[in-house]
Amino acid sequence: MKIIVDMMGGDNAPLAVLEGTAAAVKEYGVEVIGVGDEALVRKTAAEHNIPLDGITLHNCTETIEMCDEPARAIRSKKDSSIVVGLNMLKNGEGDAFVSAGSTGALHVGASLIVRTLRGVKRPALATMVPAKKQAYLLLDCGANVECRPEMLAAFAVMGSCYVNKVEGRQNPTVALANNGAEEKEAHQLLKVTPGVNFVGNIEPRDVPNGEVDVVVCDGFAGNVILKLTEGVAKMLLGMLKQMFLANLGGKLAYLLLKGGVSDLKHQMDSEEYGGAPFLGAKQPVIKAHGSSKAKGIKNAIRQAKICVENDL
Repeated sequence: MKIIVDMMGGDNAPLAVLEGTAAAVKEYGVEVIGVGDEALVRKTAAEHNIPLDGITLHNCTETIEMCDEPARAIRSKKDSSIVVGLNMLKNGEGDAFVSAGSTGALHVGASLIVRTLRGVKRPALATMVPAKKQAYLLLDCGANVECRPEMLAAFAVMGSCYVNKVEGRQNPTVALANNGAEEKEAHQLLKVTPGVNFVGNIEPRDVPNGEVDVVVCDGFAGNVILKLTEGVAKMLLGMLKQMFLANLGGKLAYLLLKGGVSDLKHQMDSEEYGGAPFLGAKQPVIKAHGSSKAKGIKNAIRQAKICVENDL
């Protein structure tokens, strides 16, 4: 299996991408084609003693920046790591593409280069989000700001397939979190969509309980849910740390609760879930978090491997 990895994507590229990729090659046994500035990648690898075993590098002379307008960047920067990587995926030179780069550029590129499955208008960005009972799949979480009812129904079908194939959950439940004017129409459509175990609407305050397997919404609402969840989790973990370090009693309490606190940190760590696949693209395109460190990149590659293995 060959995974194409954007070596230039994300806030911590290329070092974090290299570290995560090398760890994935060693742990998961995949081959990697790294696309990006080859000279810079080799220099970084040498400076930090990172092995390039199992990693083939493909040189690119351009990089799509976060500030670039996505559609214009995809059209004009033909030798960028994102465009080259997506074209390699389309041409069968790899089985999946992983990038921590521009979400907008990846969305446009997945639509125009890799193309979408029949019946899918636009790919949906989907990510597993930690919750109280169990992690749930949230889509769309940032790619499509405005969604028609038929798009939300397609998201529900794709989300159900993903949770079944990748997470191994049978007959996953689907809920709609949408306050838009088309909510009633989408609700009625989801009730009669084949292959969807629709359980109705869900209040945003109930989403973190993890009572359902898939939460469907437009990209604006999804991005707010995702970012707010990340922010609240980070804040609560920080408050717990301050509480435990405040005095001797807190430190003693921490020693008693250390295992539970470690489990909580692990459960709420977004890097454990790797990346967000663009569901609906003809081949697996995985978006890692822009701030991903090595662990996040490694797990995004793991996620790509699972998608390929399960013929998602």
